Amino acid sequence: MFITLEGPDGSGKTRQILPLADFLTEQGYTVFCGREPGDTSIGEQIRQVLMDHQNSSMHPRTETLLFCAARAQLVEEVIKPHLALGHIVLLDRYADSTLAYQGYGHQNNLELIRKLLDFATGNLWPDLTFLLDIDPEIGLNRRQQGGGEWNRMDAYQLQYHQRVRNGYKAMVAADPQRWRVVNADQSPVVVQSELRDLLLSYLSNLS
Repeated sequence: MFITLEGPDGSGKTRQILPLADFLTEQGYTVFCGREPGDTSIGEQIRQVLMDHQNSSMHPRTETLLFCAARAQLVEEVIKPHLALGHIVLLDRYADSTLAYQGYGHQNNLELIRKLLDFATGNLWPDLTFLLDIDPEIGLNRRQQGGGEWNRMDAYQLQYHQRVRNGYKAMVAADPQRWRVVNADQSPVVVQSELRDLLLSYLSNLS
């Protein structure tokens, strides 16, 4: 099973994913927990290029292709082997992020990006995706105050991040069976509880 966490910057995905992986392990599942871009040697190198403030001149097409390159490597080197073993793969971001950020955010051709994503992923899409939804202004304030990574893409204008959030909402509306939405503007404990409840409900419906 392939599960992803998505959401605007500052929505708390990174904080929530490890406790959620631990919860799945407690339920008896073998879990691979990772992030995008990254989790391969090639992916980590690409991540450094993408996030570096020195690369502020990067063109949106370049950005899109770099994300897809890192993702293609992750799919072949990590995701497919774990799925073949019957493990649950739990990722912090995946292809939907490219649709949201490089598609809706940069206002690029969505159909072209979807075709590119199908090629990069080998048509591998998640079984279940959680959207941790939050107002971009609140999320970005969290990022700045939290003392964590403030990367090149965080520094885009607020209007860009608003388009990203609206893009996520459009994707949820287009494929409601795959998506589950959680209000991320709550305490981390409440968000984690809601994630676990939704996950248990999903798993129970499979059995």
